[in-house]
Amino acid sequence: MSKTLHVAVIGYGWAATAHIDAINATKQGKVTAVWSSRSLSPAELAARHGTSIAPYTDLGKMLDDPSIDVVDITSYPDQHAAQFIACARHGKHVIVEKPLAVEWREVLAMKKALAETKIKTCVCLECRYSSQFLATKAVIDSGLIGRLHYGEVDYYHGIGPWYGQYRWNTKRSLGGSALLTAGCHAMDALLLCMNDEVDEVTSYATQSANPLFTPYEYKTTSTTIVKFKSGSVGKCAAVVDCLQPYYFHTHLVGSEGSILDNKFHSQKLAGLNRHAWSQLSMKLLDSGDVGDHPYQNQFQAFFDALEQGTDMPLTSFSDGFVSHRVMAAADKSAIEGRPVRLGEIPTE
Repeated sequence: MSKTLHVAVIGYGWAATAHIDAINATKQGKVTAVWSSRSLSPAELAARHGTSIAPYTDLGKMLDDPSIDVVDITSYPDQHAAQFIACARHGKHVIVEKPLAVEWREVLAMKKALAETKIKTCVCLECRYSSQFLATKAVIDSGLIGRLHYGEVDYYHGIGPWYGQYRWNTKRSLGGSALLTAGCHAMDALLLCMNDEVDEVTSYATQSANPLFTPYEYKTTSTTIVKFKSGSVGKCAAVVDCLQPYYFHTHLVGSEGSILDNKFHSQKLAGLNRHAWSQLSMKLLDSGDVGDHPYQNQFQAFFDALEQGTDMPLTSFSDGFVSHRVMAAADKSAIEGRPVRLGEIPTE
């Protein structure tokens, strides 16, 4: 029988409610505490989530509780680094929402704190655990489309006043950039699929003229060209000022075929019509609603890894660090108007 892992959640907003239900649905996880800057009612927490949850307004007191095994950070992005470091110093395993932090120096501080402990980590780049990218990666790994030389993964999701995140997402100190605030999922998926080291990036940023997006303190659309060390090329658009349905565009081109969203063609399969796509039976990423995100699959993988004493597959801190470093280079390129070699972004 699996050991019950007691989980404390930092922050109690939209993401936290989805996390709590996903954690409680795993074999091992049980949320037993929540920290919030607001006073929360134990009775209301229990009624909503079906289990006893102790509310805290003193973070240090919650972290001092020896019964807590894992802390899940769902607070504002500019608070992630300090809270992550505090959890590490208390010896708590950590789940942290994206982005790791807004400023690269904060990500480096998190890496340093992690290196001084034996804790395990899970970064919420959960699209790696989606049906779409589990299936896409399986097709790539099978060799059906051969060696990839070009890939596009793009994120289209308008984050305007109708969206809860908008009220704080417009601030540079909290949203960061179109890539950091949401496009990170697309960049991370591109890096997952291309499976190659990045050499250089060139990024351009712009913004919609629609007044709905005027409050943003940063450019709300960016497109990044990624040059990989093998010579392959990728492209990632991060568009949070579009007025259209949510779309996670994926087009991967290899030496034996291609994948386009949930369709593919392969020369390795005899008899296929080269003038038509074949269908992949997968659930596409089609919503920005956290209730639709594959958190349960990701958290289950994390808790299974904790039982085994290993780093989790796909979304440990080291995986998230790689993707965030590429995004730091992309944002630097957009600001400075020049290509940026990945080596310009420090790792220590």
